[in-house]
Amino acid sequence: MACAVAFQASAQVTETPYSRIGFGTLGDNATGIQRHMGGVGYAMQGGRMVNSKNPASYAATDSLTFIWDVGIDLSQVWSKEGDTKGSAFSGGLDYLSGVFRVANNVGASFGFIPYSSVSYTFNSEIENGMETRTGAGSISELYLGGAWSPIKGLSVGANVSYMFGTLDHSTSITSSSTSLFFRTMEVRDWNLHIGAQYAYDLNRKDRVVVGATFSPKKSLHGSTTATFYDATSDTKVDTAYHSNLKGKYEQPNTFGLGVSYSHANRFFAEVDFTYQDWSKAKYTPVPNYEPANTKFNDRWKVSGGVQYIPDDRGNYLKRINYRLGAFYNHDYLNVQGNNVRDYGVSLGFGFPALGSKSLVNLGVEWKHRESAPVCFVKEDFLSVTFSVTFNEMWFWKNKIR
Repeated sequence: MACAVAFQASAQVTETPYSRIGFGTLGDNATGIQRHMGGVGYAMQGGRMVNSKNPASYAATDSLTFIWDVGIDLSQVWSKEGDTKGSAFSGGLDYLSGVFRVANNVGASFGFIPYSSVSYTFNSEIENGMETRTGAGSISELYLGGAWSPIKGLSVGANVSYMFGTLDHSTSITSSSTSLFFRTMEVRDWNLHIGAQYAYDLNRKDRVVVGATFSPKKSLHGSTTATFYDATSDTKVDTAYHSNLKGKYEQPNTFGLGVSYSHANRFFAEVDFTYQDWSKAKYTPVPNYEPANTKFNDRWKVSGGVQYIPDDRGNYLKRINYRLGAFYNHDYLNVQGNNVRDYGVSLGFGFPALGSKSLVNLGVEWKHRESAPVCFVKEDFLSVTFSVTFNEMWFWKNKIR
């Protein structure tokens, strides 16, 4: 993988040449609040937030409110490969979701969340010329979910989503003439995400929650196309490859497990583990456009985070939410036999909106990514996350006296 890096800014997705591989870099369905705590959420529940990481959490939604959560991400990346350095800024809308109570012990949610993204530009010198590779695009999910608590402490739920998006890759080879190669993948499919949570009260103030999630392995639907252009004459020379995704491209089984502890609405801590068996998922490389030996590694991720509220009924400063988190991610991306891994830390604050139960969430996250044992590109990311959790009492009816 040649990685002389010459980055350009891109909206809504983060620049990285590693996203050239497979389906790009993956999202984890984490809200702004969850990213401040390392991305945890499998065992997180509460009546005043949206948690699409585990749909079972919807059953705990407050009966009087309708909650909206919208998040924006702004990221700066610094990269280094040998003596070559690059940097880029990117940002945009990250997610949008809502949750509300349907009936006693029944909740529902809907929203827009990222699945994966591609964004990169890098150059390589070739004999008597230059090769430039660029990529852009994303796959997103529109989901609708529901949850039910059949007995005290236990809740189960599911999200059904529509996956859509296009991933574009192009290669420009310039020597005595210029040739352009385009590779496009379009995904139009459905997805299923199920979850369960069990909460046990140790006493009146202390609670432990165990959460688990599962998304089944399935073949993707859509198509992929490779096209060659002669840029000198500006005409399409050949559609070199076209194939449906079904039976040739798959997403893996995804398992999530988390345990949380909370004390009196003041202290919260959670540890999560995620596992995806990407090595068993089918991925058919486009002939002459991708390495014939393209393969993936199994992905696993460990996350941990805490939140502290000095006094949720005190003065304004005491009602601020303080958050801290960290994670380590052994990614599915494989570069010439080398695994891509990243790790990071995060810090965030939740500022109560005056006169309401809404929260304005502001946080920063630092992340480092590289491949190992051979390191091709080192990347350091600094992200600023901004989200607003609108907690409106739509279902409150004032009594007329």
